[in-house]
Amino acid sequence: MPHILNRRLVMALAGLALLAAPFRAACAEALETPAREAVLIDLSTDTVLFEKNADAPMVPSSMTKLMTIYLLFDKLAKGAIKMEDELPVSERAWRMGGSKMFVHVGDRVKVSDLLRGIIVQSGNDACIVVAEGLSSTEEAFAAQMTARGKDMGLKSSTFRNASGWPDPQHRMTARDLALLGERLILDFPQYYPLFAERSFKYNNIEQANRDPLLGVVPGADGLKTGHTDEGGYGLVGSAIRDGRRLLLVVNGLTSMRERAQESARILEWGFREFQTYTMAKKGETLAEARVWQGDEDTVPLTVAQDARVTLRRVARATMVVKVVYDGPVPAPIKAGDQIARLEITAPDMPAISLPLVAGRDVERQGFVGRIFTSLRYLVAGDAS
Repeated sequence: MPHILNRRLVMALAGLALLAAPFRAACAEALETPAREAVLIDLSTDTVLFEKNADAPMVPSSMTKLMTIYLLFDKLAKGAIKMEDELPVSERAWRMGGSKMFVHVGDRVKVSDLLRGIIVQSGNDACIVVAEGLSSTEEAFAAQMTARGKDMGLKSSTFRNASGWPDPQHRMTARDLALLGERLILDFPQYYPLFAERSFKYNNIEQANRDPLLGVVPGADGLKTGHTDEGGYGLVGSAIRDGRRLLLVVNGLTSMRERAQESARILEWGFREFQTYTMAKKGETLAEARVWQGDEDTVPLTVAQDARVTLRRVARATMVVKVVYDGPVPAPIKAGDQIARLEITAPDMPAISLPLVAGRDVERQGFVGRIFTSLRYLVAGDAS
């Protein structure tokens, strides 16, 4: 028999959305943007605050370079290559068009310089140097990018080169780019500060970081811009304030100015309209479930980990929470068993259903106790 406990939202329960699936949607008042594709995610709770055509295949332009950087970071973290190692510059790399680090054919360039040449200067030539240095050919490296992307969950990403140079089969989605940006932040905290470097000088040519958010949006510290005629102007950007990190992907904008303005506006909207709350601690009892034929009549319901939720500031007071379980729950019960769920509803946001677990063991009654409980149920209808 299902048991339902109705609760008006209180601070002790509001934080349970952390247990939901990754990138949970949290609807808000409509946000309009001229970006063709966009997604804004609160990484502290993996909550999608806004999305527009987030799963549509698109031209990622130089935002592709984040995957090249990821593979290089991975090699560094595993010790397969070192920052002071040098990679040779081929004629193909030297001749590469578009944005450049300005490497010279025949030179050997330190990995530390190549990283900055890609991150800060968006050098297409530096990408080829890395691709050929790690995989002999750029084509082989692009195949590794695609394969590694699939392993990471980039379901709609196909790479044909290391830089994002136009190719009809080179595609990503805004959601895939967001996941890639998140992985760079979480997997390589030791290298992530490179994205916030404001300029880099190589071969006596100093170039500023193309990220328009650095120094403009408080807390902004990466990641990458992109532009091609077909893709338009795009950006993968992130900012952190008071321990709360937002990650933004936009693409298909019409100018550098529009990209800068829209990126800043959407990030500020996310910080302003939403708040992340820590509401329930691991082991904190939120409700009690009735037990059938147990050595205790009830078992506490709790969360398996500290729980936080990202909510619209105006939605928290109107949220309704229901604790639902099929009960009474038959003993024996082990601590950590999922035996209930928390259903959360509020206007203008999708319903959320989250698991609740047993807070302690409950052993089954002995033979005599089970007989007594069964008789009591038959006589009085009391299943506890």
